[in-house]
Amino acid sequence: MIIGVTGSEGKLGRATVTRLREEGHEVIGFDLAGPAGPGFTRVDLADYGQVLDALLGVTARHRGLDALVHLAAIPVNGLVPDVTTFENNVLASFHVLLAAHRAGIRTVVTASSITATGFPYEVPPPFLPLDESHAQAFNTYALGKIVEEAMAAQLVNWADGTSITALRFTNVVAEGEYATFERAAEPGYRRDLLGSWIDARDGAQAVSLAIRHARPGFEIYHVAHPQSGVASPSRDAAARWFPGTPVADDLGEFESLFSVRKIQERLGFAPEFDWRQPSA
Repeated sequence: MIIGVTGSEGKLGRATVTRLREEGHEVIGFDLAGPAGPGFTRVDLADYGQVLDALLGVTARHRGLDALVHLAAIPVNGLVPDVTTFENNVLASFHVLLAAHRAGIRTVVTASSITATGFPYEVPPPFLPLDESHAQAFNTYALGKIVEEAMAAQLVNWADGTSITALRFTNVVAEGEYATFERAAEPGYRRDLLGSWIDARDGAQAVSLAIRHARPGFEIYHVAHPQSGVASPSRDAAARWFPGTPVADDLGEFESLFSVRKIQERLGFAPEFDWRQPSA
C-alpha cells in the first residue's frame, strides 16, 4: 500500500513511518519540516489547497494514496494560546478528512486522545476502567478532539466503503524516555492519565492494525499499554484517586484504568514494550 502520514516527524509519527515501512508499505510523510528527498513532502495543513493537492499526488513522491494516517496536531495545551490550539487542530483535521474524501482515499486512521475522556479527571470518571463510550472535555485540546471525532463520524458516510478509525492515544513514551517510570511508586504519579501510557512503537502497532483491519464505518479505540504505568495495583490506585467510583469486578491486578479491551479483542493489539521489563 501507499500510505500518507501527517505529522510524520513527531514522536508517534516517526515510529509509525518506521513500522509501516518495515511492513513493506510505501510511506509518504507530510509535515511542516522533515528530511528533503523521497518519502517526505512539506505541507501546511492550515492551507486546504496544499492538503488536497498533496493527497491527490505529488510529483516525484506519489500519484495517489491507498490510506492516510493523520497524526499532525499541536500536541498539548499551553504551547500556544488556547483558541489557537483549538482552531489549528480542528481546521487541520477538517482539511485532511475532507481532502481525503475528495481524493478518494477510503481508509483513514486519525489520532484522537485520552484527553477526550475527561483529562485531567478533576471530575472523577463515571466508572473504571474507562472505555470508549465516555467522552468529556475540560480544555480546548480535548474539545478539539471531541469535535474531530464528531466530524469523522459524519464524513465517513459521505462515500460508500469509507473507513475512519479514531485512536485515542494516551501519553506516548519514546524508547529513550523510560526514566520517568522511576517515579512509578509516587501516589499521584500519572493520576491525570488514569495511570496509563504507551510506547511509541506500540502506538505505531495500533495504527498498523487499524489500517489492516479497516472496515466501512467509524470506530473509536483507546490505545494504551494493557498494564498500567504505576507500581501499585490498579484497584488500589482507583480507590486512592477516585474514591466512590465504581470499579469493574474483573479488573486485572495491574490492568490499565484506561481500557484497551476493545482494541485487544477486535484488532489483536498486543504491545511488545513494557516499562517493567525495559529490555524487552
